[in-house]
Amino acid sequence: MSNTLDEKLEPLYQTVINRNPGEAEFHQAVHEVLESLGPVLVKYPEFGRHKIIERICEPERQIIFRVPWMDDNNEVQINRGFRVQFNSALGPYKGGIRFHPSVYLGVVKFLGFEQIFKNGLTGMPIGGAKGGSDFDPKGKSENEIMRFCQSFMTELQRHTGEYTDVPAGDIGVGTREVGYLFGQYKRITNRYESGVLTGKGLDWGGALARTEATGYGTVYFLNEMLKARGDALEGKTCIVSGSGNVAIYAISKLQELGAKVVACSDSNGFIHDPDGLDLALVKQIKEVERRRIKEYAKQKNAARYLAKGRIWSVPCDIALPCATQNELNGKDAQELIKNGCIAVAEGANMPSTPEAVDAFLNTGIAYGPGKAANAGGVATSALEMQQNASRDVWSFEFTDKRLSEIMTGIHQRCYETAEEFGTPGNYVNGANIAGFIKVAKAMVALGLI
Repeated sequence: MSNTLDEKLEPLYQTVINRNPGEAEFHQAVHEVLESLGPVLVKYPEFGRHKIIERICEPERQIIFRVPWMDDNNEVQINRGFRVQFNSALGPYKGGIRFHPSVYLGVVKFLGFEQIFKNGLTGMPIGGAKGGSDFDPKGKSENEIMRFCQSFMTELQRHTGEYTDVPAGDIGVGTREVGYLFGQYKRITNRYESGVLTGKGLDWGGALARTEATGYGTVYFLNEMLKARGDALEGKTCIVSGSGNVAIYAISKLQELGAKVVACSDSNGFIHDPDGLDLALVKQIKEVERRRIKEYAKQKNAARYLAKGRIWSVPCDIALPCATQNELNGKDAQELIKNGCIAVAEGANMPSTPEAVDAFLNTGIAYGPGKAANAGGVATSALEMQQNASRDVWSFEFTDKRLSEIMTGIHQRCYETAEEFGTPGNYVNGANIAGFIKVAKAMVALGLI
């Protein structure tokens, strides 16, 4: 994979940079997609005539708003809220909401841009969007989080609806936050519109398997990549970055399929347990007690905690980055490869830097980019929307089976598209091209809008 763009695409990329100054993550996401599209414009010249790339890089709507709220000391706090509704050619906007201090317009746009193609790959009728705030839920009381969510939704509700825009959770936004957001939406609109938010609790319109979906889906995609190479997960040593929802359920599915997971992390450091992680203990620490992962090492003699250092230095057969963007750099990638890593599947969005991606592709290891490998979350959100629309509830087994089928289909589309465009085994090209073609055809069909 080269870092140079097709000569027809370079000026388009420069326009994106000039029109969106200072948004490094968005620039990176656009460049990574454009690198794959040169051959597509040759095969589909109508995409050039209709200026599809120029249009797809410009969000249909960008909403930025003030979020005022009162903390427990009766101090007024001000945060900034975002919703970037990027593309609705395939269906209502769909994408998560992230609450984290690092959130700014560039991060939201990169996530929304990725979401367009990820959602296209699922085959479900959903467009791409993303939202969030620079609010940090860490260290906040339940009441502070509720008041913030209510203020955030008071503005956001003007722009959402089950036929318009259906947000979900992301980093910092779990079932608790979705509950507060949904309650405020219901209060303001006077409508019990279950399909307006996904990731809901099971008692009030949520879907079984949604919590597990992103982590499970990443492992299903990984398993398909290994099968395509005549290999399997059984007996493999794995490391998983992060210890949130995606990481926990990726670890769960890896263990279920016979792999041994020896490390996970949080933003402070990582734990290495050569005996294999005790997932029940990880869940207790992170999901129940909401404490830092270092507590694990205090309870397991064989485990060690490293506050400084990189989880990618732990020798493994398989690595799953499941924390955040650009967490795995070129040096990390080289270390993984040197230690014998044969496969990487991304549970997070764009967790590998361009240098890391190049290292994986040049070495020929199985590499599943986030827009394909972690699409299980949004796919199951679309299944939650189906259940809400039909006032139905599906079993865990049925939803999980649908998730597995969707991830197998995504793998097949990426694999076959990579072959069709002359780069067999390159899931980056496969995912970018397959997702782009799906959305581009819809945009042509709908006219200049």
